[in-house]
Amino acid sequence: MANFSKSSVPQFSVDVYQNEFLPEGGREVNAIVTVTATGGGTIGSAVASPHLYSAGQGPSAAVAIMVDCSGSMDYPPTKMRNARDATAAAIDTLRDGVHFAVIGGTHVAKEVYPGNGRLAVADATTRDQAKQALRKLSAGGGTAIGTWLRLADRLLSSADVAIRHGILLTDGRNEHESHEDLKASLDACAGRFTCDARGVGTDWEVKEVTGIASALLGTADIVADPAGLAADFTQMMETAMGKEVADVALRLWTPVGTTVKFVKQVAPTVEQLTDRRTESGPRAGDYPTGSWGDESRDYHVCVEVPVANIGQEMLAARISLVVPQPDGGTQALAGAQGLVRAVWTDDMVASTSINPQVAHYTGQAELAQAIQQGLDLRKSGDFDGATAKLGRAVQLASASGNADTAKLLAKVVDVVDAATGTVRLKAKVAEADEMTLETRSTKTVRVKK
Repeated sequence: MANFSKSSVPQFSVDVYQNEFLPEGGREVNAIVTVTATGGGTIGSAVASPHLYSAGQGPSAAVAIMVDCSGSMDYPPTKMRNARDATAAAIDTLRDGVHFAVIGGTHVAKEVYPGNGRLAVADATTRDQAKQALRKLSAGGGTAIGTWLRLADRLLSSADVAIRHGILLTDGRNEHESHEDLKASLDACAGRFTCDARGVGTDWEVKEVTGIASALLGTADIVADPAGLAADFTQMMETAMGKEVADVALRLWTPVGTTVKFVKQVAPTVEQLTDRRTESGPRAGDYPTGSWGDESRDYHVCVEVPVANIGQEMLAARISLVVPQPDGGTQALAGAQGLVRAVWTDDMVASTSINPQVAHYTGQAELAQAIQQGLDLRKSGDFDGATAKLGRAVQLASASGNADTAKLLAKVVDVVDAATGTVRLKAKVAEADEMTLETRSTKTVRVKK
C-alpha cells in the first residue's frame, strides 16, 4: 500500500440532516446528505492504485481541451482570437506531468496538439509547443460536438491516470449531427471523463450546453463577451487541477419494502441523479458524483418506507461513498457513512415540522424549475404563464437569499413585490441576460446552518 502525503488525498465525511419523525400512516422520508472532502486525511489504496499518484504532485491527470473552430467563430474575428488566448491561458495553468491534448472542433474533430493519437505531458517545452500550435487554429466548417467528445474520449483513455477531464467551448448550435448522435456520444463518454462546457456569445443552445455538462458531471456557463474567456478558462483549469479523487459514487442501501423516490444533487447546483443509478448489490445502488477536490456538496434523498405503528422506528437508508478499484470492484471510503431513520410518533409538532435543510433545498429545486418553465413559456408566447412562473421564482430567490439568481431575474422581469412574487415581464430583454438566467438557473445557495 502506498503512503500518500496528507495534502494529496482528501478525507471524506457524510452528514445527514432530516426530521426522522413521521405521523401515523406516514411513509415519505426526506434527508439532506452533505458530503465533504477535505485535504487532511489519508485513504491509501481505497482511492486509487498507488501508481496513479506521483510524489508531491497529487493525482495523475489527463485533460482534453475542445475548441469550436466552426465558421461562426470568425464573427466577429476577435472571437477566434479570444478562444486561442483562452486555450493558451488554460495550457499555462496545467500542472507539470499532466497529460493533455488540444482538439479543434468543426463537423469533424481534429487533433491540434500533439497529434498522432497521443497526449503530451505538460512541461515548459510542451506548453510552449502547444501554444505555438494554437496559431494554426482557424474558423471554417460546421458543428458536430459528438465527434469532438469521442476524439477526447479516445485520447484521454490512452493515459493510465486517476483523473480524466474535458473542457469544451462552443459558440453555435450542434447543426451537423442529429440530437440522437450527440446523445449516443454522451452516453458513450459518461463515466469515462468529466467535462465542463462553455457557450461563448449568444448563438448557441442553452439546453445543449447544459445537457453536455450534466451528462458528463461537469459545469456549464455562458461567456457572453468573448473577452472574458481567458479568465474563465484559467479558473476552469485551476479547478480541474484541484481534483484529487475520480469516480466517487454515492451508494444508497435501503431495507426490504422501501422504495427510492429520488436522489438529486442540490448544491452547488441542482442535478437529477435518480435515473443514473447502477445496481451494486441486494437493495443497493450507486449514483455517480464525478471528481472531487477540497469541496462540499449537498444531496437530497427521498425514500418511501412501509407503514408502521406509532412508536416503531427503522433504518430507512444507509448512505456510503465508494470508489472503483483496479480489479473492477469498489471500495467504501473509510468514515464516509450516514444513516437515514424513520420514527413513527403521535406527537403532531414533531411529525409535522420540516427540517430546515430539506425545506431550503426543496425550494431551491423548485426555483430552478420555475425559471426554466417560465423562460420556456415566454419563448412560446404564453406571457401570463411566464409571468406566474417567473414571479414564483422571484419569490423563492428572495425567501432563500439567493441574491445572484434574484439579480439575473431582475434583468428579465420588473419586480413589483419580491415577497409575494408580483412581477411584470420586461418588454425588451437582452438575449445574453435571458441565456445567462437559463444557464445559471440550477445554481443554488447553501442553507444557513
